[in-house]
Amino acid sequence: MITIHPISFTKLKERLSLPKPWDTIIIFLLNILIAIPTFLIAHQNLIELHWVYNLDRILMFLIILVIIQLILRSLKTIIILCIFFYLITLTYGTIFGNYGFERVFEDYRYMIYFMSESPKPQDLIISKLLPFPNKSKIVDAVDFTNPKVRNFALYATTQHFKNTPNYNQNRKLIQCFAVFKEIKDHWNYVNDPKGREYIAYASESLQHFSGDCDDHAILMAASIKAIGGTPRIIHTGGHMYPEMLIGDKNDLETATYLIKEVLFEKEAKNQQIHYHIDERQKIWLNLDYTAKYPGGPFMKEEILGELTFN
Repeated sequence: MITIHPISFTKLKERLSLPKPWDTIIIFLLNILIAIPTFLIAHQNLIELHWVYNLDRILMFLIILVIIQLILRSLKTIIILCIFFYLITLTYGTIFGNYGFERVFEDYRYMIYFMSESPKPQDLIISKLLPFPNKSKIVDAVDFTNPKVRNFALYATTQHFKNTPNYNQNRKLIQCFAVFKEIKDHWNYVNDPKGREYIAYASESLQHFSGDCDDHAILMAASIKAIGGTPRIIHTGGHMYPEMLIGDKNDLETATYLIKEVLFEKEAKNQQIHYHIDERQKIWLNLDYTAKYPGGPFMKEEILGELTFN
């Protein structure tokens, strides 16, 4: 009769351990891979202290690294099992879920970008503004329920950025940026008839993608609204331009990363992102026809009125 001797617990731990110095190297690499998503979750949910050079966030990341390092070192006798579990989790997330190997890589790029280039607020819009000129005509002209406008907006979302990493996670934002690009690539500036303010419906401007600044703002606002975004039109006196609601500071960081590192990398290289903060601390991104990328420079800073399409 053959007798099978069970493997002792000590021998099992030895088999699951890594030889030195590989155990230290593997633990550190595994620490980095776990710390990145942990830091991003903490960053988005904890109050920011606004320390100079983002020192509060740098300190938080270092603390997370130390804590995870201590935990992994305490588990180093079964580190192979830890690695196996981590790889299985990411493989499952890649195939069936929303968080896999690609997301880890993108989160790493996002973290490096956030640490090196966090955007700064540029303006605060007060609630006491002048009456908006031709308000009723412009509201009617933003005919986002018109089938032509809706179909154009849907078409635009199929022409740009469909293969963007984490597309589903940031779908509406990326689709609104696709609408911006489609209009920007085709817009032709044409003056109104001399001595007359001609306000074209969005569905009308689609025929030739031509008009002046208010026609562009109307078309952009209607198209953004048609796919679920929240636009508004800014009046500066002699100029009108559209803006899009981004959300809070975390949403702005996501939008800035997408613009500068993924979608408009060439156009926005070494450029600043321009936006306004309203009295509710909500952030609005510039979508003017003069901008080569969402958040491009303002043509005119002075703000006399705003018209929001909720």
